[in-house]
Amino acid sequence: MAYWLFKSEPSTWSWDDQKKKGAKGEPWSGVRNYQANNNMKAMKKGDLGFFYHSVDEKRIVGIVRVIGEHHPDPTDETGRFGLVDIEAVCDMPEPVTLADVKGEPRLAEMALLKQSRLSVQPVRAEEWKRICAMGGLKKAP
Repeated sequence: MAYWLFKSEPSTWSWDDQKKKGAKGEPWSGVRNYQANNNMKAMKKGDLGFFYHSVDEKRIVGIVRVIGEHHPDPTDETGRFGLVDIEAVCDMPEPVTLADVKGEPRLAEMALLKQSRLSVQPVRAEEWKRICAMGGLKKAP
């Protein structure tokens, strides 16, 4: 299993919006960055990801699961970019802010800090476990 981070502006698509979709999930459409698209191409069903509210909040607020692997994004008229489908798994009991991540030396190499503008990024297993603990999850999913 691999781990990921999905960034979204809450005014465009929020964690509450994602949760409302339930088990049918939602396509993660609109990505127009080649590296982010390649990250989605690497995703497999069952992979988990953090749902990150960007812009003003800058915090991890929930966990999602990939339920549909990479396929064409119908919102891309060029046909170059794809999407994955994700479903909400659980809330982060205590949201983990960008400041929290920056303040944790064990997360210094995290893509969130090194490639801050990338909308879909990988998370290493040790980073996943650390952030889940920081967020108050008793057991990392």
